[in-house]
Amino acid sequence: MNDLEARKWLAYARSDLDAGWALLRDPEHFPRQVCFLAQQAAEKALKALLISCDIEFPRTHDLDWLRESIPLGCLVKAAFPQLYSLSIWAIESRYPSDMPDVIESDAKEALELAERIYQVTEQDFQAMTGLNVNAMGPGSGISL
Repeated sequence: MNDLEARKWLAYARSDLDAGWALLRDPEHFPRQVCFLAQQAAEKALKALLISCDIEFPRTHDLDWLRESIPLGCLVKAAFPQLYSLSIWAIESRYPSDMPDVIESDAKEALELAERIYQVTEQDFQAMTGLNVNAMGPGSGISL
């Protein structure tokens, strides 16, 4: 298990979530960017769990593929049987397309889903390692 590396990925996921919430509160809302940050947070949280299990993964933004790679028994695998609705924001939110404009409610929904994925992934990580992710403050050796 590479717990230190996994904790770094979780710290980056938390940072993406915090940035997404901050942008959502902004009067401009920046919904496309919030959706991208939500997808990135979920991706990094899932990859953190894979890292803690010593499971290699390809460079992918496909959250369903990542979730399927997580071992049975992890809560996140059962709690989120389909993540396509969040995976699409890895590309769709960054480039012009025929997709309708992203609106504030899309951004809020994506961010709420990513937050739930992060929380369940954090529970799985703590159950597997016994480490408290919230203890990543000063002196923890984890920095962004």
